[in-house]
Amino acid sequence: MALHLGRLSAGSCWRAARDGRGGLCAWSGRCTAARLCRPPGAAGTEQCRGLGHIPTAGGGPRLGTGLTAALAGLAGLAGLAAAAFGHVERAEMVPKSSGARSPSSGRPEEDDELTRRCSCFMALPVTDLRELRRRPSDMKTKMELLILETQAQVCQALAQVDGGARFSVDRWERKEGGGGISCVLQDGHVFEKAGVSISVVHGNLSEEAAKQMRSRGKILKTKDGKLPFSALGVSSVIHPKNPHAPTVHFNYRYFEVEEADGNKQWWFGGGCDLTPTYLNQDDAVHFHRTLKEACDQHGPDLYPKFKKWCDDYFFIVHRGERRGIGGIFFDDLDSPSKEEVFHFVQSCAQAIVPSYVPLVKKHRDDLFTPQEKLWQQLRRGRYVEFNLLYDRGTKFGLFTPGSRIESILMSLPLTARWEYMHSPPENSKEAEILEVLRHPRDWVH
Repeated sequence: MALHLGRLSAGSCWRAARDGRGGLCAWSGRCTAARLCRPPGAAGTEQCRGLGHIPTAGGGPRLGTGLTAALAGLAGLAGLAAAAFGHVERAEMVPKSSGARSPSSGRPEEDDELTRRCSCFMALPVTDLRELRRRPSDMKTKMELLILETQAQVCQALAQVDGGARFSVDRWERKEGGGGISCVLQDGHVFEKAGVSISVVHGNLSEEAAKQMRSRGKILKTKDGKLPFSALGVSSVIHPKNPHAPTVHFNYRYFEVEEADGNKQWWFGGGCDLTPTYLNQDDAVHFHRTLKEACDQHGPDLYPKFKKWCDDYFFIVHRGERRGIGGIFFDDLDSPSKEEVFHFVQSCAQAIVPSYVPLVKKHRDDLFTPQEKLWQQLRRGRYVEFNLLYDRGTKFGLFTPGSRIESILMSLPLTARWEYMHSPPENSKEAEILEVLRHPRDWVH
Protein backbone atom coordinates (compact mmCIF):
# COMPACT_ATOMS: atom_id res chain seq x y z
CA MET A 1 0.00 0.00 0.00
CA ALA A 2 1.18 3.51 -0.70
CA LEU A 3 0.21 6.73 1.01
CA HIS A 4 -1.17 9.29 -1.42
CA LEU A 5 -1.50 12.94 -0.50
CA GLY A 6 -3.66 15.16 -2.63
CA ARG A 7 -4.52 18.77 -1.94
CA LEU A 8 -8.17 19.72 -1.97
CA SER A 9 -9.34 23.11 -3.05
CA ALA A 10 -12.41 22.97 -0.80
CA GLY A 11 -10.37 21.95 2.24
CA SER A 12 -10.60 18.59 3.96
CA CYS A 13 -10.86 17.29 7.49
CA TRP A 14 -7.30 16.07 7.47
CA ARG A 15 -3.82 17.39 7.56
CA ALA A 16 -1.69 14.29 7.09
CA ALA A 17 1.74 13.63 8.49
CA ARG A 18 3.55 10.54 7.35
CA ASP A 19 5.82 8.83 9.81
CA GLY A 20 7.91 5.71 9.40
CA ARG A 21 4.81 3.55 9.82
CA GLY A 22 2.69 5.40 7.29
CA GLY A 23 0.56 6.77 10.09
CA LEU A 24 -1.76 9.75 10.02
CA CYS A 25 -2.15 12.53 12.53
CA ALA A 26 -3.75 15.94 12.86
CA TRP A 27 -6.59 17.51 10.95
CA SER A 28 -8.21 20.77 10.08
CA GLY A 29 -11.43 21.91 11.59
CA ARG A 30 -12.55 23.04 8.17
CA CYS A 31 -14.51 20.52 6.23
CA THR A 32 -16.26 21.44 3.02
CA ALA A 33 -17.08 24.81 1.55
CA ALA A 34 -15.69 26.57 4.63
CA ARG A 35 -18.18 24.89 6.93
CA LEU A 36 -16.98 24.17 10.43
CA CYS A 37 -17.51 20.60 11.58
CA ARG A 38 -18.09 19.94 15.28
CA PRO A 39 -19.23 16.91 17.23
CA PRO A 40 -22.97 16.36 17.58
CA GLY A 41 -24.45 17.85 20.69
CA ALA A 42 -21.81 20.56 21.15
CA ALA A 43 -23.11 24.02 21.86
CA GLY A 44 -23.30 26.20 18.81
CA THR A 45 -22.77 23.31 16.45
CA GLU A 46 -23.52 23.32 12.81
CA GLN A 47 -23.09 19.86 11.37
CA CYS A 48 -22.05 18.98 7.84
CA ARG A 49 -25.23 18.31 5.87
CA GLY A 50 -25.59 15.41 3.51
CA LEU A 51 -27.32 15.17 0.16
CA GLY A 52 -31.01 15.93 0.46
CA HIS A 53 -30.82 16.78 4.16
CA ILE A 54 -33.96 18.08 5.84
CA PRO A 55 -34.07 18.64 9.64
CA THR A 56 -35.57 15.75 11.57
CA ALA A 57 -39.00 16.21 13.04
CA GLY A 58 -39.67 15.45 16.69
CA GLY A 59 -39.80 11.83 17.79
CA GLY A 60 -43.07 10.11 18.43
CA PRO A 61 -44.32 7.09 20.36
CA ARG A 62 -42.63 4.47 18.17
CA LEU A 63 -39.62 4.00 15.99
CA GLY A 64 -39.54 6.58 13.24
CA THR A 65 -42.79 8.32 14.14
CA GLY A 66 -42.63 11.93 13.03
CA LEU A 67 -40.06 11.23 10.31
CA THR A 68 -41.39 11.98 6.85
CA ALA A 69 -40.43 10.72 3.46
CA ALA A 70 -38.54 13.96 2.91
CA LEU A 71 -35.89 12.63 5.31
CA ALA A 72 -34.69 10.06 2.79
CA GLY A 73 -31.41 11.93 2.22
CA LEU A 74 -28.49 11.08 4.45
CA ALA A 75 -27.59 13.76 6.94
CA GLY A 76 -23.80 13.81 7.27
CA LEU A 77 -22.21 13.20 10.63
CA ALA A 78 -20.06 16.05 11.78
CA GLY A 79 -16.30 15.95 11.99
CA LEU A 80 -14.48 17.52 14.92
CA ALA A 81 -13.23 21.08 15.09
CA ALA A 82 -9.48 21.47 15.42
CA ALA A 83 -8.93 25.02 14.30
CA ALA A 84 -5.37 25.13 15.56
CA PHE A 85 -4.23 23.18 12.50
CA GLY A 86 -3.63 25.24 9.39
CA HIS A 87 -2.54 23.82 6.03
CA VAL A 88 -4.92 21.15 4.76
CA GLU A 89 -4.24 18.01 2.80
CA ARG A 90 -6.04 14.69 2.56
CA ALA A 91 -4.56 11.25 2.91
CA GLU A 92 -5.57 8.07 1.16
CA MET A 93 -4.17 4.57 1.14
CA VAL A 94 -4.22 3.10 -2.37
CA PRO A 95 -2.74 -0.06 -3.85
CA LYS A 96 0.63 0.58 -5.46
CA SER A 97 -0.53 -1.00 -8.68
CA SER A 98 -3.70 1.03 -9.02
CA GLY A 99 -2.30 4.53 -9.02
CA ALA A 100 -3.59 7.33 -6.84
CA ARG A 101 -7.24 8.16 -7.16
CA SER A 102 -7.93 11.82 -6.80
CA PRO A 103 -11.42 12.75 -5.59
CA SER A 104 -11.48 15.65 -8.01
CA SER A 105 -9.99 15.61 -11.49
CA GLY A 106 -11.43 18.96 -12.47
CA ARG A 107 -14.48 17.60 -14.26
CA PRO A 108 -17.60 19.56 -13.24
CA GLU A 109 -19.61 16.44 -12.40
CA GLU A 110 -17.01 15.43 -9.81
CA ASP A 111 -16.86 18.79 -8.09
CA ASP A 112 -20.09 18.17 -6.22
CA GLU A 113 -21.42 17.65 -2.71
CA LEU A 114 -20.51 13.95 -2.69
CA THR A 115 -16.88 14.76 -3.49
CA ARG A 116 -16.75 17.39 -0.78
CA ARG A 117 -18.21 14.99 1.76
CA CYS A 118 -15.67 12.36 0.76
CA SER A 119 -12.88 14.83 1.52
CA CYS A 120 -13.74 14.42 5.22
CA PHE A 121 -13.35 10.63 5.20
CA MET A 122 -10.30 8.65 6.24
CA ALA A 123 -10.16 7.31 2.67
CA LEU A 124 -12.37 7.33 -0.41
CA PRO A 125 -15.48 5.11 -0.34
CA VAL A 126 -15.12 1.43 -1.14
CA THR A 127 -17.75 1.78 -3.86
CA ASP A 128 -16.77 3.82 -6.91
CA LEU A 129 -18.06 7.40 -6.71
CA ARG A 130 -19.75 7.06 -10.10
CA GLU A 131 -21.78 4.15 -8.76
CA LEU A 132 -22.73 6.10 -5.63
CA ARG A 133 -23.90 9.00 -7.82
CA ARG A 134 -26.03 6.65 -9.92
CA ARG A 135 -27.97 5.45 -6.86
CA PRO A 136 -28.10 8.27 -4.28
CA SER A 137 -31.38 7.07 -2.76
CA ASP A 138 -30.32 3.43 -2.47
CA MET A 139 -29.91 2.31 1.14
CA LYS A 140 -26.51 0.81 0.40
CA THR A 141 -25.28 4.26 -0.70
CA LYS A 142 -26.71 5.97 2.37
CA MET A 143 -25.26 3.38 4.72
CA GLU A 144 -21.80 3.49 3.15
CA LEU A 145 -21.64 7.26 3.56
CA LEU A 146 -22.91 7.02 7.14
CA ILE A 147 -20.29 4.49 8.21
CA LEU A 148 -17.50 6.46 6.52
CA GLU A 149 -18.56 9.64 8.29
CA THR A 150 -18.85 7.79 11.61
CA GLN A 151 -15.37 6.35 11.16
CA ALA A 152 -13.85 9.76 10.45
CA GLN A 153 -15.69 11.42 13.32
CA VAL A 154 -14.56 8.84 15.88
CA CYS A 155 -10.96 8.70 14.64
CA GLN A 156 -10.65 12.48 14.81
CA ALA A 157 -12.06 12.51 18.35
CA LEU A 158 -9.67 9.80 19.53
CA ALA A 159 -6.62 11.41 17.93
CA GLN A 160 -7.50 14.70 19.62
CA VAL A 161 -7.79 13.01 23.03
CA ASP A 162 -4.60 11.00 22.59
CA GLY A 163 -2.58 14.05 21.61
CA GLY A 164 -0.04 12.79 19.13
CA ALA A 165 -1.12 9.28 18.22
CA ARG A 166 -0.98 8.04 14.66
CA PHE A 167 -3.81 6.17 12.96
CA SER A 168 -2.69 3.72 10.31
CA VAL A 169 -5.21 3.72 7.46
CA ASP A 170 -5.38 0.36 5.74
CA ARG A 171 -7.56 0.04 2.66
CA TRP A 172 -8.21 -3.57 1.68
CA GLU A 173 -10.10 -5.45 -1.00
CA ARG A 174 -12.01 -8.71 -0.90
CA LYS A 175 -11.64 -10.75 -4.06
CA GLU A 176 -15.16 -12.17 -3.66
CA GLY A 177 -16.55 -8.62 -3.77
CA GLY A 178 -16.13 -5.32 -1.95
CA GLY A 179 -13.59 -4.33 0.65
CA GLY A 180 -13.05 -2.04 3.58
CA ILE A 181 -10.97 0.53 5.44
CA SER A 182 -9.37 -0.27 8.79
CA CYS A 183 -8.02 2.56 10.94
CA VAL A 184 -5.91 1.43 13.88
CA LEU A 185 -4.03 3.32 16.57
CA GLN A 186 -1.61 1.38 18.77
CA ASP A 187 0.59 2.35 21.72
CA GLY A 188 -0.64 5.92 21.90
CA HIS A 189 -0.35 8.27 24.86
CA VAL A 190 -3.89 7.49 26.04
CA PHE A 191 -5.00 4.48 24.01
CA GLU A 192 -3.26 1.14 24.02
CA LYS A 193 -5.27 0.10 20.98
CA ALA A 194 -8.15 1.72 19.14
CA GLY A 195 -9.57 0.36 15.92
CA VAL A 196 -12.37 1.75 13.76
CA SER A 197 -13.11 -0.35 10.70
CA ILE A 198 -15.70 -0.16 7.93
CA SER A 199 -16.56 -2.90 5.48
CA VAL A 200 -18.65 -2.88 2.32
CA VAL A 201 -18.83 -6.43 1.03
CA HIS A 202 -21.02 -8.48 -1.27
CA GLY A 203 -21.10 -11.92 -2.83
CA ASN A 204 -22.70 -15.22 -1.84
CA LEU A 205 -23.27 -16.23 1.76
CA SER A 206 -21.32 -19.24 2.95
CA GLU A 207 -23.36 -22.16 4.24
CA GLU A 208 -22.08 -21.52 7.77
CA ALA A 209 -23.13 -17.85 7.64
CA ALA A 210 -26.57 -18.78 6.27
CA LYS A 211 -26.91 -21.40 8.99
CA GLN A 212 -26.13 -18.78 11.64
CA MET A 213 -28.87 -16.49 10.23
CA ARG A 214 -31.42 -19.33 10.04
CA SER A 215 -30.72 -20.11 13.69
CA ARG A 216 -32.13 -16.63 14.47
CA GLY A 217 -35.36 -17.42 12.59
CA LYS A 218 -34.43 -16.17 9.13
CA ILE A 219 -36.15 -18.02 6.28
CA LEU A 220 -33.71 -17.88 3.37
CA LYS A 221 -34.45 -19.51 0.00
CA THR A 222 -31.34 -20.39 -1.97
CA LYS A 223 -30.99 -20.94 -5.72
CA ASP A 224 -28.50 -23.60 -6.75
CA GLY A 225 -27.15 -23.35 -3.22
CA LYS A 226 -26.31 -19.66 -3.61
CA LEU A 227 -27.60 -16.74 -1.60
CA PRO A 228 -26.41 -13.30 -2.80
CA PHE A 229 -25.87 -10.74 -0.05
CA SER A 230 -24.60 -7.24 0.65
CA ALA A 231 -23.32 -6.17 4.06
CA LEU A 232 -22.14 -2.73 5.15
CA GLY A 233 -21.01 -1.80 8.62
CA VAL A 234 -18.75 0.13 10.95
CA SER A 235 -17.20 -1.55 13.97
CA SER A 236 -14.90 -0.30 16.69
CA VAL A 237 -13.31 -1.32 19.97
CA ILE A 238 -11.26 1.18 21.96
CA HIS A 239 -8.93 0.06 24.76
CA PRO A 240 -7.41 2.89 26.86
CA LYS A 241 -4.21 2.37 28.84
CA ASN A 242 -5.50 3.72 32.14
CA PRO A 243 -7.59 1.11 34.03
CA HIS A 244 -9.92 3.89 35.21
CA ALA A 245 -10.83 4.80 31.61
CA PRO A 246 -13.41 2.34 30.22
CA THR A 247 -13.28 0.30 27.04
CA VAL A 248 -16.06 0.94 24.51
CA HIS A 249 -17.40 -1.05 21.59
CA PHE A 250 -19.83 -0.04 18.88
CA ASN A 251 -21.08 -1.59 15.67
CA TYR A 252 -23.76 -0.53 13.21
CA ARG A 253 -24.54 -2.58 10.13
CA TYR A 254 -26.98 -3.10 7.25
CA PHE A 255 -27.73 -6.38 5.47
CA GLU A 256 -29.47 -7.28 2.24
CA VAL A 257 -30.05 -10.86 1.09
CA GLU A 258 -31.56 -11.74 -2.29
CA GLU A 259 -33.55 -14.97 -2.30
CA ALA A 260 -34.11 -17.39 -5.17
CA ASP A 261 -37.40 -15.72 -6.18
CA GLY A 262 -35.76 -12.28 -6.35
CA ASN A 263 -37.24 -11.12 -3.07
CA LYS A 264 -34.83 -9.05 -0.98
CA GLN A 265 -34.72 -9.31 2.77
CA TRP A 266 -33.09 -6.43 4.65
CA TRP A 267 -32.33 -5.60 8.24
CA PHE A 268 -30.19 -3.40 10.46
CA GLY A 269 -28.26 -4.33 13.56
CA GLY A 270 -25.81 -2.84 15.99
CA GLY A 271 -25.31 -1.18 19.32
CA CYS A 272 -22.85 0.47 21.67
CA ASP A 273 -21.68 -0.82 25.05
CA LEU A 274 -19.27 0.15 27.82
CA THR A 275 -16.79 -2.10 29.63
CA PRO A 276 -15.17 -0.41 32.64
CA THR A 277 -12.49 -2.08 34.73
CA TYR A 278 -13.80 -0.26 37.82
CA LEU A 279 -17.29 1.01 38.43
CA ASN A 280 -17.88 4.74 38.29
CA GLN A 281 -21.57 5.49 38.78
CA ASP A 282 -21.43 8.92 37.16
CA ASP A 283 -19.77 7.46 34.07
CA ALA A 284 -22.39 4.74 33.79
CA VAL A 285 -25.24 7.23 34.09
CA HIS A 286 -23.71 9.59 31.50
CA PHE A 287 -23.13 6.80 28.99
CA HIS A 288 -26.59 5.27 29.30
CA ARG A 289 -28.38 8.62 29.44
CA THR A 290 -26.70 9.75 26.20
CA LEU A 291 -27.76 6.57 24.43
CA LYS A 292 -31.27 6.88 25.83
CA GLU A 293 -31.57 10.42 24.48
CA ALA A 294 -30.62 9.16 21.02
CA CYS A 295 -33.18 6.35 21.21
CA ASP A 296 -35.92 8.57 22.62
CA GLN A 297 -35.90 10.67 19.45
CA HIS A 298 -37.59 7.69 17.80
CA GLY A 299 -39.74 6.28 20.58
CA PRO A 300 -39.71 5.92 24.39
CA ASP A 301 -39.86 2.13 24.24
CA LEU A 302 -36.62 1.64 22.32
CA TYR A 303 -33.96 2.29 24.97
CA PRO A 304 -35.39 -0.07 27.65
CA LYS A 305 -35.90 -2.78 25.04
CA PHE A 306 -32.43 -2.51 23.54
CA LYS A 307 -30.76 -2.00 26.91
CA LYS A 308 -32.14 -5.34 28.12
CA TRP A 309 -31.17 -6.95 24.82
CA CYS A 310 -27.63 -5.66 25.35
CA ASP A 311 -27.44 -7.06 28.88
CA ASP A 312 -28.64 -10.44 27.60
CA TYR A 313 -26.44 -10.52 24.51
CA PHE A 314 -23.11 -9.68 26.17
CA PHE A 315 -23.43 -12.52 28.67
CA ILE A 316 -20.39 -14.76 29.11
CA VAL A 317 -22.26 -17.98 29.79
CA HIS A 318 -19.38 -20.03 31.18
CA ARG A 319 -18.47 -17.18 33.59
CA GLY A 320 -21.99 -16.23 34.64
CA GLU A 321 -21.32 -12.53 34.10
CA ARG A 322 -21.72 -9.79 31.50
CA ARG A 323 -18.79 -8.44 29.52
CA GLY A 324 -19.51 -4.90 30.71
CA ILE A 325 -22.21 -2.59 32.04
CA GLY A 326 -24.13 -2.63 28.77
CA GLY A 327 -25.61 0.03 26.57
CA ILE A 328 -27.90 -0.83 23.65
CA PHE A 329 -27.98 -3.75 21.24
CA PHE A 330 -30.39 -4.75 18.47
CA ASP A 331 -30.40 -7.07 15.48
CA ASP A 332 -32.69 -8.09 12.62
CA LEU A 333 -34.44 -4.71 12.86
CA ASP A 334 -36.64 -4.45 9.77
CA SER A 335 -39.66 -2.36 10.75
CA PRO A 336 -41.51 -0.05 10.59
CA SER A 337 -39.71 0.97 7.35
CA LYS A 338 -36.22 1.00 5.91
CA GLU A 339 -35.95 4.80 6.07
CA GLU A 340 -37.19 5.04 9.64
CA VAL A 341 -34.82 2.38 10.92
CA PHE A 342 -31.95 4.02 9.05
CA HIS A 343 -32.61 7.34 10.77
CA PHE A 344 -32.69 5.56 14.12
CA VAL A 345 -29.30 4.00 13.38
CA GLN A 346 -28.04 7.43 12.32
CA SER A 347 -29.07 8.92 15.67
CA CYS A 348 -27.28 6.12 17.51
CA ALA A 349 -24.11 6.71 15.48
CA GLN A 350 -24.17 10.40 16.31
CA ALA A 351 -24.26 9.52 20.03
CA ILE A 352 -20.96 7.60 20.02
CA VAL A 353 -18.55 10.49 20.60
CA PRO A 354 -20.60 12.43 23.21
CA SER A 355 -21.35 9.24 25.17
CA TYR A 356 -17.75 8.05 25.42
CA VAL A 357 -15.06 10.68 24.79
CA PRO A 358 -15.86 12.77 27.91
CA LEU A 359 -15.22 9.67 30.05
CA VAL A 360 -11.75 9.17 28.59
CA LYS A 361 -10.89 12.84 29.05
CA LYS A 362 -12.03 12.58 32.66
CA HIS A 363 -9.87 9.56 33.52
CA ARG A 364 -6.90 9.53 31.15
CA ASP A 365 -4.58 11.07 33.78
CA ASP A 366 -5.94 9.24 36.84
CA LEU A 367 -3.31 7.65 39.07
CA PHE A 368 -3.43 3.86 39.30
CA THR A 369 -1.58 1.08 41.09
CA PRO A 370 0.06 -2.06 39.68
CA GLN A 371 -2.77 -4.06 41.25
CA GLU A 372 -5.36 -2.00 39.36
CA LYS A 373 -3.46 -2.54 36.11
CA LEU A 374 -3.41 -6.28 36.81
CA TRP A 375 -7.20 -6.29 37.30
CA GLN A 376 -7.58 -4.49 33.96
CA GLN A 377 -5.60 -7.26 32.26
CA LEU A 378 -7.77 -9.94 33.86
CA ARG A 379 -10.96 -8.19 32.73
CA ARG A 380 -9.57 -7.94 29.22
CA GLY A 381 -9.21 -11.70 29.30
CA ARG A 382 -12.99 -11.89 29.75
CA TYR A 383 -13.37 -9.50 26.81
CA VAL A 384 -11.36 -11.87 24.61
CA GLU A 385 -13.39 -14.86 25.76
CA PHE A 386 -16.68 -13.28 24.75
CA ASN A 387 -15.46 -12.02 21.38
CA LEU A 388 -14.01 -15.35 20.29
CA LEU A 389 -16.74 -17.62 21.67
CA TYR A 390 -20.03 -15.74 21.38
CA ASP A 391 -19.87 -12.58 19.27
CA ARG A 392 -22.06 -12.82 16.14
CA GLY A 393 -19.99 -10.38 14.11
CA THR A 394 -16.80 -12.30 14.77
CA LYS A 395 -18.46 -15.58 13.84
CA PHE A 396 -19.98 -14.16 10.65
CA GLY A 397 -16.63 -12.73 9.61
CA LEU A 398 -14.78 -15.97 10.24
CA PHE A 399 -17.42 -17.93 8.31
CA THR A 400 -17.44 -15.57 5.30
CA PRO A 401 -15.04 -16.50 2.47
CA GLY A 402 -12.41 -13.87 1.75
CA SER A 403 -12.91 -12.09 5.07
CA ARG A 404 -9.99 -10.09 6.39
CA ILE A 405 -8.93 -11.78 9.61
CA GLU A 406 -6.83 -8.83 10.83
CA SER A 407 -9.89 -6.57 10.70
CA ILE A 408 -12.16 -9.17 12.33
CA LEU A 409 -9.76 -9.61 15.26
CA MET A 410 -9.02 -5.89 15.50
CA SER A 411 -11.24 -5.80 18.61
CA LEU A 412 -8.80 -7.82 20.70
CA PRO A 413 -6.61 -5.88 23.13
CA LEU A 414 -2.84 -5.80 22.82
CA THR A 415 -2.48 -7.33 26.27
CA ALA A 416 -4.66 -9.55 28.47
CA ARG A 417 -4.14 -11.99 31.32
CA TRP A 418 -5.56 -15.19 32.73
CA GLU A 419 -4.80 -16.38 36.26
CA TYR A 420 -5.86 -19.70 37.70
CA MET A 421 -8.76 -19.42 40.16
CA HIS A 422 -8.42 -15.67 40.63
CA SER A 423 -11.00 -14.17 42.95
CA PRO A 424 -11.04 -10.58 44.26
CA PRO A 425 -11.35 -9.86 48.00
CA GLU A 426 -14.83 -9.25 49.40
CA ASN A 427 -15.99 -5.62 49.55
CA SER A 428 -13.19 -4.56 47.21
CA LYS A 429 -13.54 -2.29 44.17
CA GLU A 430 -12.93 -5.35 42.03
CA ALA A 431 -15.76 -7.24 43.74
CA GLU A 432 -18.03 -4.21 43.24
CA ILE A 433 -17.77 -4.30 39.45
CA LEU A 434 -18.26 -8.08 39.45
CA GLU A 435 -21.53 -7.66 41.31
CA VAL A 436 -22.78 -5.25 38.61
CA LEU A 437 -21.65 -7.60 35.83
CA ARG A 438 -23.62 -10.43 37.43
CA HIS A 439 -26.69 -8.32 38.21
CA PRO A 440 -27.28 -5.52 35.65
CA ARG A 441 -28.64 -2.20 36.91
CA ASP A 442 -30.98 0.46 35.59
CA TRP A 443 -28.72 3.50 35.18
CA VAL A 444 -31.17 6.18 34.05
CA HIS A 445 -34.00 6.04 36.59
